[in-house]
Amino acid sequence: MATVGNNIRHYREKAGISQEALAEKLSVTRQAVSNWELGKTEPDIDTLHRIADALGVTIEEIVYGYERKTTVIHSHNTTQTIEKASSHGIGFGCALAMVISYVKWQSIGWAILHGAMSWGYVIYYFIKYVKA
Repeated sequence: MATVGNNIRHYREKAGISQEALAEKLSVTRQAVSNWELGKTEPDIDTLHRIADALGVTIEEIVYGYERKTTVIHSHNTTQTIEKASSHGIGFGCALAMVISYVKWQSIGWAILHGAMSWGYVIYYFIKYVKA
């Protein structure tokens, strides 16, 4: 299993940068870089970001050892179609949750609660997966 330190070393060597040069770019000591690579210490999140920038890789590559594969849709029309379809699906899903809740418990309060919870899940999904 690759560690953060092993990944820093791997991408530093791949970029042809010495520990001294990386330390200078990051405004840290060479010993700090050495300690990261040996697993004695780990950089904080801000430093991870700066390391990734200095080595020309992503934070995921530094942490996990590989780049996370994501699909980005660049077509303006396709993006609009996806947004329109997802907004219809979201509204339908929330309405369906409210109807099922009302039918099951015969209470408008439960229906409103489940509709609101559905929107909570939607907001969580967008924060976690879409805006990332």
